Amino acid sequence: MLLFTLQKAGSPKDAIAAAQAGARYIAGGTTLIDLMREEVERPERLIDINALPLKDIRVEGEDLVFGALARMSEIAAHPDVLRLQPLVAESLIEGASPQLRNMASIGGNLLQRVRCPYFRMHDAACNKRLPGSGCTALDGLNSGHAILGTSEQCVATHPSDVAVAFVALDATMRVRGPDGERSFPVEELFRLPGDTPHLEHTLLPGELILEVRVPGGAHARQARYLKVRDRASYEFALVSAAAALEIEDGVIRTVRIACGGVGTKPWRMRACEQALIGRPPDRASFEAAAQLAREGTRPLAHNHYKVELLPRTIARALEMAGEVA
Repeated sequence: MLLFTLQKAGSPKDAIAAAQAGARYIAGGTTLIDLMREEVERPERLIDINALPLKDIRVEGEDLVFGALARMSEIAAHPDVLRLQPLVAESLIEGASPQLRNMASIGGNLLQRVRCPYFRMHDAACNKRLPGSGCTALDGLNSGHAILGTSEQCVATHPSDVAVAFVALDATMRVRGPDGERSFPVEELFRLPGDTPHLEHTLLPGELILEVRVPGGAHARQARYLKVRDRASYEFALVSAAAALEIEDGVIRTVRIACGGVGTKPWRMRACEQALIGRPPDRASFEAAAQLAREGTRPLAHNHYKVELLPRTIARALEMAGEVA
């Protein structure tokens, strides 16, 4: 690991000023420290933001609000989260080992880097690590890579599970930077790789995530997260689906679906949602709508299986959500 300096921020203003001067924010460090050990990330200055007052978990009306420094384990076990947003709790539990959940902050989870093995291999070409160097994954071992939102520059999947839940539930985030505060949907945080895969998010230089707000409602209480992976213990998704339903008078009134493990960012399945409005919440409806998720997929040599696994995972997640009492 290369030498670096560490400074502790006493206020958001101090943290933002340090970031403007070139420092990198660090909270739980569950991604950044790993990448620094492997010399994939080489920051010269770190600004520790753990002392900032951004750890609260609160209810406002039907909405849940999470401070950016709230730990994954605290959110997953919070009684209001379990009552109002079970999908968020389930995605957090499925997303990491207990040790990681105790350390990782919700803001850091959203900003974690991709888990493509070539990103961490210095002898492999990776446009995220070194722009313009190429993408070894395109013709390499790519069974775990994306089939949606890819480009000729990058095919890595976004790794966060809770980001999938947030996108499905229309969560928003509030950030603060040198030019003040702004809010926007969590879905808009993530960039498609295009020709600039090293630019992974839309935060402006120095911006600090303050909180995430998740709207409530009947659909949020009737929601499930399904994660398909190579092993039951801690592992990243091959395909995952977050599904939320509001059923009234025997038909679907509201539905939200987003998927992970298949896209270069958390992928909202709006065509599937539209196909389900007004339909009965049965297996036939779920399977028919889920087939629309195949549109636009671009499988690689070793991940064709995801094209078939994706609609099956969506249909089963919807079925599970429909079973919630």
